[in-house]
Formats: sequence, structure tokens, C-alpha cells
Amino acid sequence: MSGGLALKSDPAPIVASTISRDVQKFDLLIDDMEAELGESWGDLHLEEARAFLDQTESGELEFVAIAVDQSDEGDIGLIGEIIRGAKEKDIKVILIADDLSTQGLHQLLKLGADDFVPYPLPERALHDAIKRIREPEPVVRLPAPPQSGATIDPSPRLEGRSAIFAVQSLAGGTGATTLAVNLAWELANIDKKKSPSVCLIDLDLQFGSASTFLDLPRREVILEVLSDSQSMDVDAFKQALVDYHGKMSVFTAPAEIIPLDMIGPEDVEAILNLATECFDIVIIDMPTTIVQWTETILHRTDVFFAMLELDMRSAQNAMRFIKALRSEDLPLEKVNFVLNRAPKSLDLNGKSRVKRLADSLGVKISTQLSDGAKQITQCADHGVPLAEMAKKNPLRKDIVKLGSGLFNAMLSEAATG
Repeated sequence: MSGGLALKSDPAPIVASTISRDVQKFDLLIDDMEAELGESWGDLHLEEARAFLDQTESGELEFVAIAVDQSDEGDIGLIGEIIRGAKEKDIKVILIADDLSTQGLHQLLKLGADDFVPYPLPERALHDAIKRIREPEPVVRLPAPPQSGATIDPSPRLEGRSAIFAVQSLAGGTGATTLAVNLAWELANIDKKKSPSVCLIDLDLQFGSASTFLDLPRREVILEVLSDSQSMDVDAFKQALVDYHGKMSVFTAPAEIIPLDMIGPEDVEAILNLATECFDIVIIDMPTTIVQWTETILHRTDVFFAMLELDMRSAQNAMRFIKALRSEDLPLEKVNFVLNRAPKSLDLNGKSRVKRLADSLGVKISTQLSDGAKQITQCADHGVPLAEMAKKNPLRKDIVKLGSGLFNAMLSEAATG
């Protein structure tokens, strides 16, 4: 494939927020916000909302839903400041009131709240309130011209255009192997009728654990292939692979610890040539260390996933990684920075930290993965992908979404030639 697939895995933009002392007391509001906006909303505590509205990020909000009850009567002044702060940013305000006194309600509406909904929320009340504050202009849609003779073929048409995706950890424990293994499995099962052929290659030659994550044996022939890769043919390469449930093939790390410089750029190039000759998709689990042949991988990959977390060590390592690529004039545009254990959709302060991290690095963090919690370790210990043991895990859902974006990009590129 030509370099760089067009990924569309940006997290959903936050267009609204609830503001309350404890949003869990307004569970019906949570349900209705999710029904109306999906993941495109967040939550702010009453005490932190005013400060957030002073930040530039707050200008992206379309509206806020301020939820108050009798216990908030003593803080009418603070709530009024929040309403005024929102109005200064042209943010619409919906007031959700539970047993609030008539005087308090009148005062807040007088301060500029755009709409009012009683709590518990009547059916479709929030939907109607959002519709009223948006007041969309009527849109005239012209019918599309008929396409004579046009047919749609949903079958994958990769036409021999193999894709290579690499996953590199920028700090220990950021989940690179978890992403590589589960992304490979999801892509191998992405189409029930005609899924692409997938090969997972573990190039962490010393402590690679892809085989452990899938409960696969490490074959002795791996070391022979690595030692003599430039003279190896397709048949010899296939014999080194381990089949996983008839869905994908795995090139495991060697059974013994070997030096990372035992193979060079020419050897990696030869392995990739063999892999792309046999498979539609090749996913590489990289070592944490930057090695001589990292440059080879960068040039050959369509997308190079760099895994990090929202902490100082990841930020510093990412900065050094970016500096190294720029100094060597390597294709930084192929690098997709992936934030693992990203803040939840309700955590607006966490989202602000992510934005500040991206701004400080001068890059875009377009892929964010949820915290899969204990189920991640449990699946790894049992040697099965998340789809087999934790199908509803939030991390698994994010990986499915990422895999779908990659696969659709492949189909699109194959169709355009």
C-alpha cells in the first residue's frame, strides 16, 4: 500500500456538559444525555465549573445542563456565576431542578437560563429542551440523481495491497502488546464472509509476550528464520508461523533471549517482504527500545502506533521520540499517537489534560483507548483475546472501532487504486 492510511479514529468531541454537585443523584439525566449525545458530553462538579468556563476549551461547548436540588439552595450565588460564565461564552443553559423552591428557580431563570426541565425528567423532556435551544434552521435537501446501472459489492477487494501496522510502546506497561494482539484478532474476524488474512509478528526479540497472550508455543525455527531471513523463501516462512484458531498466523518471539542487534535492517526488510506476500494485513509488536531497524519499520508501515499514557514519563519519552524522528528526517506523519487508559467521557478535566499534552508535544492524539481494568490482565493470563472472554469490555470496543477504521481505509484505498 502507499504510505499512511487515513484514520478517522478521533474521540467524539465534547459538545455539552452536565454541572452538578453529584451527577449520580440525577441518574435519569445521565441516561437521557447518553441517549441524546452518546459520548459527546462530559460532567463538571459544581465547584470546578466556574473555573472551567474561564478556559478556552469551554468555548467548544454547545450547552450545559445544570442539575440542582434543595441542597443547592444555599449556593444560588455560585450557580448564578456559572450561568453568567456560560452566557459570556454563548453557551446555552438548561436548568434541571429537583424540588427547588419557587424563589430559587425564578432567580436562576432570571439570571439567564435558556430552558427549564423538572426532575425526575418527563419522557423526552430533555430531548425537547435541546431541540428548543438549538432552533435549527430548516434544511432543504435535494434528491440525489439516480445512478443507472450502479451496483454495490460489499466484499473486500484488497487486490494484493497488503497493509503493515506497527505498535511501539513509549513507556513500560502502556499496553502495546495488548493492542497489537487484540487488533490483529479483531481484523482477522472483521468480516464474517471474507475477512482479510492477518499475520501478527512479535519483533520484541528479548521479552516478547504475544505468544503468552495467545497461549501459543515458541518454535525453535524462529531463531533460524531470523538468522537466515534473507535467503528464506515463502514456504520456510510459513513453517515458522503458529496458527491461532484458524483465523490468524503468529510469528512469535524466539524461545531464548537474543541480542536486538542480531538482525539488521536487511533482515527485517526480508521478513516483511515474505509476510506481505502471504497476508493482507501484517501487525508488528515492536520492542520498547529504539533499534537500528526501527527506521526500516517506519518506512514500511502504513500506520505506526505509538502507545503512551497520561503521565510525565510518557510525555518525556514521547518528546524524545518525536525529536529523534525529526532529527533523522523520518516520517513522523505515519505515527499515530495512542493514549491508553484515557479519561472517561465524563471527565472534562481529564480531557483538558489530554489536550494540553498534545499541545505540548505539538502532535495530535487522535486515538484514545479506555481503561480495560482487571479483565485485561485476566485475558492475558488465560491466553485469549478480549473478544473471547470480555466482549463488552470498553477497551475491546475501542479496538473494534479502531480496526473498523483501518479496514475501511484499506478497502477505500484498494477501490481507488
